[in-house]
Amino acid sequence: MDTIPAVLRAAVADAPDREAVVTPEVRLTYAELLDRVQTFSRAAVAHGIGPGDRVALWVPNTADWIIAGLGLTGIGAILVPVNTRFKGEEARYLLDKTQASALLVDDAFVGGLLGVDPLEALGNPELLVLRTSDLSGFLARADEVPLDVVEKAADAVAEGDACDLIFTSGTTGRPKGAISTHSQSIRVFRAWCETTGFREGERMLIVAPFFHTFGYKAGLLACLLRRATAVPLKVFDVAEAVRTIVEERIDVIPGPPTLYSSLLEQPQQLPPIRLAVTGAAVVPQALIARMREELGFEEVITAYGLTECNGMATACRQGDPDEVISLTSGRAIPDVEVRVLAETGQPGEVLVRGYNVMQGYWDDPEGTAEAIDADGWLHTGDVGVMDEAGNLRITDRIKDMYVVGGFNAYPAEIEQVLVRHEGISEAAVIGVPDERMGEVGKAFVVPRSGVALTPDDVIAYSRDKLANYKVPRFVEIVDALPKNATGKVTKNALRDA
Repeated sequence: MDTIPAVLRAAVADAPDREAVVTPEVRLTYAELLDRVQTFSRAAVAHGIGPGDRVALWVPNTADWIIAGLGLTGIGAILVPVNTRFKGEEARYLLDKTQASALLVDDAFVGGLLGVDPLEALGNPELLVLRTSDLSGFLARADEVPLDVVEKAADAVAEGDACDLIFTSGTTGRPKGAISTHSQSIRVFRAWCETTGFREGERMLIVAPFFHTFGYKAGLLACLLRRATAVPLKVFDVAEAVRTIVEERIDVIPGPPTLYSSLLEQPQQLPPIRLAVTGAAVVPQALIARMREELGFEEVITAYGLTECNGMATACRQGDPDEVISLTSGRAIPDVEVRVLAETGQPGEVLVRGYNVMQGYWDDPEGTAEAIDADGWLHTGDVGVMDEAGNLRITDRIKDMYVVGGFNAYPAEIEQVLVRHEGISEAAVIGVPDERMGEVGKAFVVPRSGVALTPDDVIAYSRDKLANYKVPRFVEIVDALPKNATGKVTKNALRDA
């Protein structure tokens, strides 16, 4: 059975004594993990949670999230992971939209973000609110439910049942909840394991947050599928990440490009790491080279996906030439179609069709119809170029493109050039209004550590590398770029600055 509870039990049968989860607070073998998961499931049943109920998890990357998430999906409930950077009003929208019956919330968010009692802040007196500091009281009721009840509930979970609602970042409006089933999630991340070369028993550092597909599924679920050890970081801190990589003998680090940029800026020499898996709208070619040469990754794999297609549509393969890995996000994963609405080699919108495409947006038929056309193609909103071999290169988001005197300028292309400068660590480009040209480019540039860089330096370099209309008219030197919790640069914040 391709269900999450079936995958967990199979992992326990294969490797009961292998470490499954390692955090600063706890180390659990697979057998110990299953015991805690089933205890949570029994307590959840005792509290009236059952199949189809939506339960929100507003918790950082901890063992509590893992145990609760697996315990809830194991009885057929539907996870609603909440962005850990949300404030009370934003969390309330997700709870209201999904009509969640329960919320597990970290105490730090109760005090620091809500500021008041969660029942008052969330405006729903019937909502079952569980604080992580008071889980013992919740779990105490597990004794009311025999173990065989939750074992039968796990057996009853069907492959086509919804397992989670992962909400989009909401950069163009209210977040939308993409519905995924058990079988979709497992099939996609089984393909992820095979195409990236993630091996059985390896140890993975999970930096991406669990409320995002990259942390939850490319992290936790992939580890279950490979009987691997999940080592999540509660929050990203470079020094803590380096310590964990060394002490826990990490083999694999998936994450957004900004993760590796941060590691490159720290002074400590890391031990060789076998595999990095990265992906975003754009992965700078220069960054891939530095990951190999300066961080010592044996293999770097790039991939592409979005929440609406379970986080994966294309991937490079082991053994692909360096130029394919550096310049593209690889080819469609097995049994998935990817096309570009343009001639070969020309930019156009990227479309995806296959088993990985979401069931739709929760309670949003109009939004679903806009995203998925009558032929089943998901319109991603990303701009890409596909070569004759089917390798996809993402050039930008449609909404990020700007027009300079009639010429289309793609920020990602310009950013790729800027980060090749020996003094630039990161760069982000946006379009700003101009009376004569309509729009021109503005670049925000983060210098490498110890480098003195001026706007004139950046403009002069750009003029030597780019067509005139692509050269940023304005350059601002900054200490850091604004990013969301998944590590992506938030260009809306740059536009509003």
